[in-house]
Amino acid sequence: MSGRRGWISFMLAALVGGLLLGLSPAGPAEAFEPPLEPSIRTRARVLEVVDDEEVQEGAWGLPMRRQTVTLRILGGRYRDETFTVHNYLSGQPGYDLVLSPGDTVLVSIEEGDVEGPAVFIEDFARDTYLYGLMGLFAVSLVAMGGRKGLKTLLALALTILAVFFLLLPRLLAGSPPVATTVVLCALITLATMVMVAGPNRKALAATLGTTGGLAVAGVLAMYGGNLAQLMGMSAQEAQFLYFVDDLQLDFRGLLFSGMILGALGAIMDVAMSIASAVEEIRRANPALSPLALFRSGMNVGRDVMGTMANTLILAYTGGALPLLLLLMVHDASLIKVLNLDLIATEVVRALAGSIGVVLCVPITAALASVVFSPAVRRRVARTRGAPRRA
Repeated sequence: MSGRRGWISFMLAALVGGLLLGLSPAGPAEAFEPPLEPSIRTRARVLEVVDDEEVQEGAWGLPMRRQTVTLRILGGRYRDETFTVHNYLSGQPGYDLVLSPGDTVLVSIEEGDVEGPAVFIEDFARDTYLYGLMGLFAVSLVAMGGRKGLKTLLALALTILAVFFLLLPRLLAGSPPVATTVVLCALITLATMVMVAGPNRKALAATLGTTGGLAVAGVLAMYGGNLAQLMGMSAQEAQFLYFVDDLQLDFRGLLFSGMILGALGAIMDVAMSIASAVEEIRRANPALSPLALFRSGMNVGRDVMGTMANTLILAYTGGALPLLLLLMVHDASLIKVLNLDLIATEVVRALAGSIGVVLCVPITAALASVVFSPAVRRRVARTRGAPRRA
């Protein structure tokens, strides 16, 4: 596959995928528009804790701890202005913000009050540190990977943009979640493989192998979820979305879409590892038959498969660790635990993704053995060397 022809094919495929995503069966649904927020959000620094006392607050007169703090606004039209605000603590460590001088917090400023703007403390300002961690990740990726690391970083940025500017708006507009996610995953896979490996046979084999493994994971997620009667409402965020006005969502479809999207990275990793291994084996011994290449790909895939399946299971287990500890504290029986909607959802998610990883191995190995076989290489060489017809 020549460079120019490969890039043209990539652009055509991306264009077709984008059209399919934009013209999904939901039709030209209007994008969901969130309500406007009258407040201004910015960062502020705690200069001083003026007072810290126990007070009686609320309709029930419950005892609460109240901090009176002085803040300096760090951005926006009120930059460098100081305000004195109250910070209430209920005794719940999961919700309370215990402030100290020097802390940076996120505040909302509501205007229109006769006495001046009202300032409310919302949370600690964490985004600056997150940006620093992202920068460290980008630097380490480029430093260790060079040009390939830079391509990987660009592919990751493209994936994030696709999720936030293609997938989420379409879901809010009422597009079918599973179909929309499958098309987006195909686009992400194609773009990532081409950007990282180039428009070549390795990218083709890895893309097709990823798509096959993802299709398996998606079918199993939908089939298993329907049999287990999962409703997609076990997560607290889904319950909040249910009560948003003028927002109609297929929550079961969203659940299956999340399972597909969550398995994409692991399946893509396995597919690229096998395709790269088969290519290197073919370079070391160009005379190997497709069957020999397939066996070599399977040998590599079995090693990758074991660790990657562990990765998925441990990732989902780590996310549910507090819940698992809570169940152990209350000595819940196994039959009760497995029949909880939240636990059953995570089990289906982990197992569907892991099965997709497992079956991605033979799919990618078979496809790579075909595209890298001597017969295919000779056919491509003859096509390239054939004289052009008038």
